[in-house]
Amino acid sequence: MTSFLCSCAVSFAQDSVVRLINDFGKFDSWSVREIEESALIGGETKYLYEFYGNPSDTLRVGKTPFSAPDGYLWRTNNVLAVVAGIVKTNNTVYPEKRGDGYCARIETHIEHVKALGVINMDVTCQGVLLVGTLPEPIRDTKSPMTKVQYGLPFEGQPRALKFDYKADVGHEVIRGTGFSKLKSMGYPDWPELTVILQKRWEDSEGRIHALRVGTGIERITKDVKDWVNGYEIPVHYGDITGEPFYEDYMGLKTDPETRYYARNSKGDNVIVEEDGWAAPGTQPNYLMVHFLSSCGKAFYGGVGNTLWLDNVQLVM
Repeated sequence: MTSFLCSCAVSFAQDSVVRLINDFGKFDSWSVREIEESALIGGETKYLYEFYGNPSDTLRVGKTPFSAPDGYLWRTNNVLAVVAGIVKTNNTVYPEKRGDGYCARIETHIEHVKALGVINMDVTCQGVLLVGTLPEPIRDTKSPMTKVQYGLPFEGQPRALKFDYKADVGHEVIRGTGFSKLKSMGYPDWPELTVILQKRWEDSEGRIHALRVGTGIERITKDVKDWVNGYEIPVHYGDITGEPFYEDYMGLKTDPETRYYARNSKGDNVIVEEDGWAAPGTQPNYLMVHFLSSCGKAFYGGVGNTLWLDNVQLVM
């Protein structure tokens, strides 16, 4: 085996990583990119938001790919796509006023892309807010999980993920892949909130392996109309499959549709193979935190699902 540290290695000290995650998780500072989509699909001016900067300022105008400023460890899936020369955007995470500051609103919606005689697509887009990276521009809709680099190197052992939230959930799943008509699937959908710690390494063939060290995963299965402040998802260490709270969705990531990807030491984007549960006391070397407005695979989601978040903190 060779030791493994993701290519997105963070140069900050461990306590600084926690501080940066928590500080930006207040959602009180936002920036906006102003992008004109291609004339072929209507030429509308669209806006992409990230929660750093000043919400009254435009970060940049034009199709310049996103570049995270120093210390910004979060990312939304508000992205710029350039497919076959056509400029398109998608925004599913928005700033929303809360008291004297802001919170984040994450939603699942249908993105319509139409150009007479050329394009006619309807795509179900899930809202995602994550610690990690999502390089731009997006060039195609193939294998969406391969495009996201969830998480970052981390050796701490947090006690919980803490946040304020409210939610509108349980909307019927709509399949919208862009390659066929929209289809109602007949079952409800829920937001999923996740904190995972792994022990990762790379083998001699460049494959990335992991043991699950810590797990905190919950789904919101009822509407929450008023803010719940200071809610905590505890991080459970070791094998949790025998615990009374365990649900199948908390298990190891083995489904090809939802497995994580990472860059190996050669720069190749490969599957993170979760081989099993770590023994008690195992030191993690990788952290993932993400909030999804829909819990299913890509292009499936409860259209109308909305999750409001504020004051996200990693509790050590």
